[in-house]
Amino acid sequence: MLPTILDLTTLRNAYAEGLSPLALVEEVIARRNASADPAIFITPTADEDLRNAAKALIARAPEPNSLPLWGIPFAVKDNIDVKDLPTTAACPAYAYEPLDDATVVARLKAAGALVIGKTNLDQFATGLNGTRSPYGAPRSVFDPAYVSGGSSSGSAVAVASGLATFALGTDTAGSGRVPAAFNNIVGIKPTPGLVPNSGVVPACRSVDVVTVFAATVGDGVTIRKVMDGYDARDPFSRPASPASLPATALKIGVLAEGEREFFGNTAFEALYDAAISRAKTLGADIVPFDYAPFRKAAELLYNGPWVAERLAAVKDFLDSNAGDFDPTVRSIIEGAKAYDAVNAFEGLYRLRALGQQMRAEWAKVDVLMLPTSPTTYTVEDMLADPIARNGHFGRYTNFANLMGCAAIAIPAGFDEDDHLPAGVMLIGPEFSDDALAPFADALHRAADCGMGKDKAARLPEDSKVKAADDGMIQIVVVGAHLTGMPLNHELTGPGGFLVRRCRTAADYRLFALPNTTPPKPGLLREPGFAGPGLEVEVWKLPAAAFGRFTAQIPAPLGIGKVTLEDGEQVSGFLCEAHALQGAEDVTAHGGWRAYIASRKA
Repeated sequence: MLPTILDLTTLRNAYAEGLSPLALVEEVIARRNASADPAIFITPTADEDLRNAAKALIARAPEPNSLPLWGIPFAVKDNIDVKDLPTTAACPAYAYEPLDDATVVARLKAAGALVIGKTNLDQFATGLNGTRSPYGAPRSVFDPAYVSGGSSSGSAVAVASGLATFALGTDTAGSGRVPAAFNNIVGIKPTPGLVPNSGVVPACRSVDVVTVFAATVGDGVTIRKVMDGYDARDPFSRPASPASLPATALKIGVLAEGEREFFGNTAFEALYDAAISRAKTLGADIVPFDYAPFRKAAELLYNGPWVAERLAAVKDFLDSNAGDFDPTVRSIIEGAKAYDAVNAFEGLYRLRALGQQMRAEWAKVDVLMLPTSPTTYTVEDMLADPIARNGHFGRYTNFANLMGCAAIAIPAGFDEDDHLPAGVMLIGPEFSDDALAPFADALHRAADCGMGKDKAARLPEDSKVKAADDGMIQIVVVGAHLTGMPLNHELTGPGGFLVRRCRTAADYRLFALPNTTPPKPGLLREPGFAGPGLEVEVWKLPAAAFGRFTAQIPAPLGIGKVTLEDGEQVSGFLCEAHALQGAEDVTAHGGWRAYIASRKA
């Protein structure tokens, strides 16, 4: 029996064990028919067409998992063309029958993925809340009174509710990220130009990006890489120039106190603070930065001449079919008529000036970590004040595409009632897409909040994103080499850096070795012992320095594999059992730092 969330690892394992794509399709059809949210799809793939697609896949590639996305079900936002399914952009009068798949859809199909339908959206991808559609408003998978986020509303809900392994969205102002936060899933927003937009109904053509919703960062990156690649048919497509991030601990920019705004949502603010604490535990250097120039740039997207791009995308249709527009969408797009060519150039100059101010902030950090959305609202509240409250959702998202950034949105846990989820984004320089992924994945795993509507789901180990080999070797330290302790310089001196703070598995004891200066600990594993787990730090050392360091370790200490609380095994200090006779057992302190503090007290 398949679990609620159909992540890549689960389906690949099921196929390897004998599941047929035809059986998977029947499961998807059953789930789609049983869905409690009738507004997810605008045009679901007909049952028989879905079965035929599975049969065609088996005929083309009979060996299970013989294609990168063999038999993987996905949904497509209905402003992205899928051959044989209408494209509506959530406006029935605009609907047309595309002759070909969008480039990204064609690449995914070639990789073996199966389209299960076209999903609902804020009309013409204008909105971040999901209520601006004549096909209804998809709802949060955790409370139907609340918005799903938009504009890629149906796509996010399809993944979070277990109907699809992944779904395509688009992102101009945050539409590929906000719905991820509201539904406890991952949103991958590529650098503009990395993924082609050919066959996509534009919102703001110069900054639009096709995005991926998935259960894990690893899944999302895998899918994005299938879509990557230059396409001459897209005038904004460009070859990638991958950017790296420092091998040492990331400097992560977080909101300075004066730039925080959560619109009264103290629960979401607390979850942002908790995410900052997790990032610090994972070894990041936390650096407050001034968000003001980013905020001012973000305002240009809806309160500046860039709104004229939305008019450029649909001006002829608006002239003939103004009455077919959602009233809020129409008011936003018609607002573009207030701008002229002079305003457009003035807006560009303003953006460039703000970009110069941003340089000073980027110089302080490697990446930014921001709330994906500072708050959420019920559908009723959103409809009562659709412009202002929608604007709240975009406070920290709107600037990213204007400035050419890469971003990954990840879950950050649930509010105090375990009711509604929030999220955070890692935002990096252009083409840092792959470099962002390992830390984003680690941060998602540390949040321990499941995948989609399955809060208890464990993220599969097979989907873990591993950093590129940097020539460094990890080591677990437990005593005098901890940060701030007397021997820490033996790690920092040769170029070592802190990766993360964590605890050992529960079956370790800690002893204070007699007659050692400075005092040294002895770590011993005792299977069956149920202790608190001991505070440790994972460091990285250059390979040569690791060799010199371990060669100097005096008996009775040595290097062995230490099992951490998450099950990972890393080389670290262990002690020979015979040396612990008569040594003081300090396990109850929970770590060497606490033990030393108790001695001083």
